[in-house]
Amino acid sequence: MVGVLINFNIIQKDKKINECICFWHRICLKIINTMKTIFFILLFLFSTEFSFAEVYKWVDEKGVVHFTDDIIQIPEKYRIEVERLGISEDRVGTKIEGESLPKKKVEETRPREETYRDRIGKGEEYWKGRVEEWNKKLNDAQERANNLRVKYNEMTEKFNESKSSAERTYLRKERDQIKNEIEKYKTQIEEAKYMLEKKIPEEAEIFKAKPEWIKQ
Repeated sequence: MVGVLINFNIIQKDKKINECICFWHRICLKIINTMKTIFFILLFLFSTEFSFAEVYKWVDEKGVVHFTDDIIQIPEKYRIEVERLGISEDRVGTKIEGESLPKKKVEETRPREETYRDRIGKGEEYWKGRVEEWNKKLNDAQERANNLRVKYNEMTEKFNESKSSAERTYLRKERDQIKNEIEKYKTQIEEAKYMLEKKIPEEAEIFKAKPEWIKQ
């Protein structure tokens, strides 16, 4: 009889121990699940808060696709054709506008005019120099083309007035040569206009150069 009572007490103690273990096991599981939830929430907030980097996609001459977050790593000849991915600057701008920052702090965050550089480290002098260079090429090509047109018209008048077949043959060759030179300068004019009106503005936008730097 005593043995039965002892075994019963042992079973009761084991049962209480098991219940206690199960209770604390459930508590631990709840704590772990709660910590997991908090961890994923913090991870999500962190990733959305600081994911402001731009990613650039470009294709080389062999057709290989490249990705980078540093535009300086892209060869210059491919920079005009890059595709920007994951741009979130509007979000950054909205956040800054929505916050009430001290006046002194806002002034400190604004870039100084004399030290501002674009994304490849170029300043106002570089961009104005490029515009000035292509403006000069454009003006020179237009002036030369106009002078050649005047000369072409003069050669045409002489050709029409000439009665000598030998002279007319010479004038025809000279006039054709002038015409070829005019076409060459027309090509240079079109190239200069393309650079001034399209390529330089597009590059300035990609590299975040100031619009007033490329005004003609």
